[in-house]
Amino acid sequence: MNFGNRLFGGRSAAELKALIILSAPLIAAHFSQCAMGFVDTVMAGRVSSVDLAAVAMGSSIWFSVFLFMLGILMAVTPSVAQLHGAGKGKEIGHHVRQALLLALALSVALIAILRNAAPLLSFMEVDAAAAPLTVAYLKALSWGVPAIAVFFVLRHFSEALSCTKPSMIVAFVGLAFNIAANYILIYGKLGFPAMGGVGCGWASALTMWVMCLGMIVIVLRGKIFAPARLTKGGFRPDVNELGRILRLGLPIGCALFVEASIFGVIALLIGSLGADVVAAHQIALNFASLVFMVPLSVSTAISVRVGHAIGRQSPRDARRSSAVGIVLTAFLALFSAAFTLLFPGVIASIYTDNADVAAAAAALLVLAALFQVSDAVQVSTAGALRGYKDTRVPMYLLIFAYWAVGLPLGYTLGLTSLWGEPMGAAGFWIGLIAGLTAAAVLLSWRLRVLTRRFDTKKGAAPKTAAALGTKSVERLGA
Repeated sequence: MNFGNRLFGGRSAAELKALIILSAPLIAAHFSQCAMGFVDTVMAGRVSSVDLAAVAMGSSIWFSVFLFMLGILMAVTPSVAQLHGAGKGKEIGHHVRQALLLALALSVALIAILRNAAPLLSFMEVDAAAAPLTVAYLKALSWGVPAIAVFFVLRHFSEALSCTKPSMIVAFVGLAFNIAANYILIYGKLGFPAMGGVGCGWASALTMWVMCLGMIVIVLRGKIFAPARLTKGGFRPDVNELGRILRLGLPIGCALFVEASIFGVIALLIGSLGADVVAAHQIALNFASLVFMVPLSVSTAISVRVGHAIGRQSPRDARRSSAVGIVLTAFLALFSAAFTLLFPGVIASIYTDNADVAAAAAALLVLAALFQVSDAVQVSTAGALRGYKDTRVPMYLLIFAYWAVGLPLGYTLGLTSLWGEPMGAAGFWIGLIAGLTAAAVLLSWRLRVLTRRFDTKKGAAPKTAAALGTKSVERLGA
């Protein structure tokens, strides 16, 4: 940590070390989970560009609605972190049980959406060859939704206690299982029929159940989880607690949905340009998502560290955790952007042996490199704000950045003559750069305002944030 001491010094260097220790297993876990998408993309791409396009469009729809549910359930992390920091271990179990009930209820709604996606594909005029495969892919994947919902509640519970290794272990197991299941179901091995891209959906659903069961075993057997007495209380719905989770989690879910829906809408709009264009877009997006796992992991660690600091009524430590974490993610993003700019052709060739698709993907990867720093700053800043339980105002800022800046610019550049000759997929990626940059600037401003007002109310602000949650934070920062 000599580098950290020189760059930050004193307590900031110690905070940097704590963030790295907390983030490292999360990075491994997120990479493993994102690698599942990489495996799906590569294996489906080896069948045909139509199968790859079907998986791409199906994944876009799935992740858009899934991230809305995940965002709601992410309320578990700051809530448990603040309770843990305040030494209120007995209240954690009740909170997690209510979150599990909410997760199962939300999964029912998601299953209904996934199994009725055909009208959306028809409305968006998706390539006729890929649309039926996309519908079948989503129906297969829907069987795993309850499992992944329960898994993420338990994962957020574990991470909020600064216990991040279980996420890594389960993700590794899930990746290994997903590779084997994909191989068997996509290509038709061990007596199973060759399902192509649809096999990715079935493999993903099975993998979700494997990961859920693995996380349940770890939580029930781990000593660190025992004080929460997770299995000792009843699972009767508590309207007040469910309301608190929804008030905190709904803005997170909406923010994630807004961001993911931009990518989903872009994929569907590009779908009218043909399977090869969609395939190139999916390759660039998949690699960008893989790289994004690093700042996303640090973002989760920042939320935990800030939540612990607020729970123990230490706004200065919360501010330090935010600042160190954001700087760390920006540095890491600079390295990943440089790598992407240097080797776009090599990266594209890993995904496909189709020369036209690889060339188009390489051009998009250059654009993907340009938004990595902005993307890292916005996600790490959002993580810090979640640690403060500040979620509603950031949601509004993200809606503006993505839907008022990013998508309109991308659409007019990509599919209209407003700025000159339509640019196709590249125009949408330029819009993404603008939207993510706007998000980074706006969220950074929000965090600056919020931390300053916490510092000027040192006696009241930490107590208010821990005890009363989002509404009080908004009164301080709005």
